[in-house]
Amino acid sequence: MSAPRPPAPASAPAPQHPRKVLGRLSLPERNFVAEALRTETVGGVLLLVAAVAALVWANVPALHGSYESVSHFHLGPAALGLNLSIAHWAADGLLAVFFFVAGIELKRELVAGDLKDPRAAALPVVAALCGMAVPALVYTLTNLTGGGSLAGWAVPTATDIAFALAVLAVIGTSLPSALRAFLLTLAVVDDMLAILIIAVFFTSSIDFVALGGAVVGLVVFWLLLRKGVRGWYVYVPLALVIWALMYNSGVHATIAGVAMGLMLRCTTREGEERSPGERIEHLVRPLSAGLAVPLFALFSAGVTLSGGALGDVFARPETLGVVLGLVVGKTIGIFGGTWLTVRFTRASLSEDLAWADVFAVASLAGIGFTVSLLIGELAFDGDAALTDEVKAAVLLGSLIAATLATVLLKLRNARYRRMWEAEERDDDLDGVPDVYEQDDPAYHLRMAEILDRKAAEHRRIAEEIARQTAQDETGPRHGLAEVPGGAGEKGDRPA
Repeated sequence: MSAPRPPAPASAPAPQHPRKVLGRLSLPERNFVAEALRTETVGGVLLLVAAVAALVWANVPALHGSYESVSHFHLGPAALGLNLSIAHWAADGLLAVFFFVAGIELKRELVAGDLKDPRAAALPVVAALCGMAVPALVYTLTNLTGGGSLAGWAVPTATDIAFALAVLAVIGTSLPSALRAFLLTLAVVDDMLAILIIAVFFTSSIDFVALGGAVVGLVVFWLLLRKGVRGWYVYVPLALVIWALMYNSGVHATIAGVAMGLMLRCTTREGEERSPGERIEHLVRPLSAGLAVPLFALFSAGVTLSGGALGDVFARPETLGVVLGLVVGKTIGIFGGTWLTVRFTRASLSEDLAWADVFAVASLAGIGFTVSLLIGELAFDGDAALTDEVKAAVLLGSLIAATLATVLLKLRNARYRRMWEAEERDDDLDGVPDVYEQDDPAYHLRMAEILDRKAAEHRRIAEEIARQTAQDETGPRHGLAEVPGGAGEKGDRPA
């Protein structure tokens, strides 16, 4: 009988490296974020223009009447329950396009983006949850102590990504892509939570027949997608029917946009460069950012402002709660959620960033424009005066948050510029930043060839300089006989 074998030595556990929070993005994610941000930035600039135009239109005495007339002009088939004002069409119709794009973004993040990894998803989800809970808490406490209405608790919970990116386009052109992606993902989660709030808390009565019809339409929409049916002439009419049924059901019509966006396939199959979801998002996003959201802003931001009205924002608990929720609640909530995620997981903040950077981005998320205005209209429906005051509070709170973020980001701008230059450097001119090719042998071979050519060129230049220097030094002593006319090279002495 053979002797028993000694137990095999236990293999050493693989070293556990802490996951980096807000570290460098993968190359595909970086390219996607860059494309999305370009469109959103342009849309954000148009949003700012529309908001300013609305304020001018509503506050210039000669124009105020026309603004009211256009906003409240009704059109649409009354028999279908769709004889709505222009402002109503903008809020319920055009914003459905915005939330359709948001639904596609969330689906892509869940199946192919950062939210696919539960560990990576924890940060933006926790930050978004805290960034909505804390502003709601700030609003609630402000109104409990001041005797105000609690109906507007959800107004300061939303972040407007287009508005925030428009501010970044002006003040933060060198902001690292990781921080921009964090803000974008945070806003996507924020939008989904906001639409859930609208669906759950701002649906007073439900027409189950219309809701059932909308659900059947969504099932047909999903089946057509599963069968691979293509053609806008199929999906656009069906989407309009689903939207109309959802609107008449009493559930906010933008829910239809989110639901259809979530149904699109956002993973690629063999032979596809882009998934159907990405292709449709690429087509619809400019419509959302460039038309739908700016038009909504044009007919929602036109509130009458005056020195007294702005001063009253800080005197009334409902409006003060909105301002404090956006400026203080959003910043503390998102920063605190990020810090807690890092503190109680194995993650650590990227060595390229500091907590001051997270605080600055958190303050930027206090810009709550589009969805905050929408929730304000729903929360105080029936009280036009208070609705306008809450809208003024949203505008003022967003302006304060943007100003605070501007100051904080400018303090770190030199650091951001160095990081951006490092991220964008492409010495081998292959169109891919060098930081993504450090583990690719082909990259190093290309760089070696480039450096060899540069070294050969520098050697040639050095040899020419040395040869010329030698000729200059030896010319007066050994080359005088070759100089005609009897003048030396370095003087006027006779030859």
